[in-house]
Amino acid sequence: MAMRINSNLAAINAHRNLQYNDVKLGKSLESLSSGLKINRASDGPAALMISEQMRSQIAGTHQAIDNSETAVSMVQTTEANMSEIARLLIDMRQLALHASNEGANDNHALQADQTEVENALASVDRIAEQAQFGGRKLLDGSNGVSGNTSGENLEFIAANEATSDSRENGFEVRVSQLASRSSIRGSTVLTQEMIEAGEKLSVIEEGRMASYVSTKDDTIGTTLQNIQNEINRKGINVDVELDDSGQILLTHRMVGSDYSFQALSSTAGVTSANAGELQIADRGLNIKGTINGESTIGRGQILTGVNGSKCIEGLQIKYSGDDEDLTSLDCVVNDMVGEEEGEEPSAEEIPEEGKSVGRVYISQNSVRFQVGAGQNQTVGISIKGLKTDFLAQNIVNKSDFKSLADIDLRTYQGAQDSLELIDNAIGEVSEDRAKLGAFQKNTLENNLTNLRVANENLISSESIIRDVDMAKEMAEYTKNQIKTQSATAMLAQANQEPEKVRTLLG
Repeated sequence: MAMRINSNLAAINAHRNLQYNDVKLGKSLESLSSGLKINRASDGPAALMISEQMRSQIAGTHQAIDNSETAVSMVQTTEANMSEIARLLIDMRQLALHASNEGANDNHALQADQTEVENALASVDRIAEQAQFGGRKLLDGSNGVSGNTSGENLEFIAANEATSDSRENGFEVRVSQLASRSSIRGSTVLTQEMIEAGEKLSVIEEGRMASYVSTKDDTIGTTLQNIQNEINRKGINVDVELDDSGQILLTHRMVGSDYSFQALSSTAGVTSANAGELQIADRGLNIKGTINGESTIGRGQILTGVNGSKCIEGLQIKYSGDDEDLTSLDCVVNDMVGEEEGEEPSAEEIPEEGKSVGRVYISQNSVRFQVGAGQNQTVGISIKGLKTDFLAQNIVNKSDFKSLADIDLRTYQGAQDSLELIDNAIGEVSEDRAKLGAFQKNTLENNLTNLRVANENLISSESIIRDVDMAKEMAEYTKNQIKTQSATAMLAQANQEPEKVRTLLG
């Protein structure tokens, strides 16, 4: 057996094992004290990367939950203010009904009703102006979508949170087909002889029928007026008139292909082709065109951006022009061409790609909520302004009220027209409340439930990767502690081995 003192291999080996066991013991102590299996990147680079990403998602999910809860609170606050406006509108409707009871009201009673209505209108405006969540106004119109147009006969109707902003350049509107009304044009001139013989005229719409049989005392004018009175009395939306050639023209009051009617006459050709047989009206046309070069759906005179459009989803505009308006556009263009080329201007048919009738400018101010843990995980909603001059706009009425702000109950007709505008305003507010309620229930609250479940799953997954199994680590610690103690003892023994050399020195 060789005996050396310069290199104590046994001690070196024992020291190496002691160092290794000491490092392992230190890591076990670190894991037990922190509760983490991975305390630094060297403990598991891939696991660390995955768990850090999960931690980021968990933190984002926590914030998204807080955001969604705040959004719910904002929607509830908005809807509570809408509820009070709805209550005021119902009170105003009762006042309009009271004012319509013309036979029992004097001027003082009507003035009292009007004063109370004006007070209610002021309260609606006050609520719409002052309703807020924190410092953010809710119902003053600053959280919705507004629009305006350039071009005659072009009108902005509505847009939503999916519509793109175009306040700088606008979206070009091109029309390729004009809307028209359902109509029947007679082929035979109505004569006085036919009237004296007892001409029967009938108009039918959706099961309602209006009829009139002329008498010897009637003229052509009174006959047409009498059938028109019957049509109005039965609530049929058809107008009767004579064209320039003396033939009867029946026209539906509503525009588009959704509306039709039938007519008959006792003389062939007056309204129906065959005597005593129903004639179905020529169906009207819906408008066709594009907005910003994107496809639209036409219904009556309204163009609506299709779902999934790049810029115009939810946008609605109305074009009420006719052939003469489009021809006038041609004339402007052709006049310019004629000046350059020395040619006479001439009107042309609508080209396949349509004719430009103006532009629509959209100001997009819809509110958006970050309800997810990642980029672009947002939802939005447009909250309309509920000031009185925003409600019941563009409702045709004999009193020429432009909006709810204009209503006046001091005359019978005014009370009746006010009632119509108030009913429309109630419908608008109810629709907006339902929209908010659906947004809260189906978007925010369902998202909250999903976020909380996702948060639990993410925490569980991150815990499996990152957290230490305390029982397993305690067993590892005990093992490393024993091995360290053993290595220390063996190092002490190895250090005693060179002592044997002294026995050789005597």
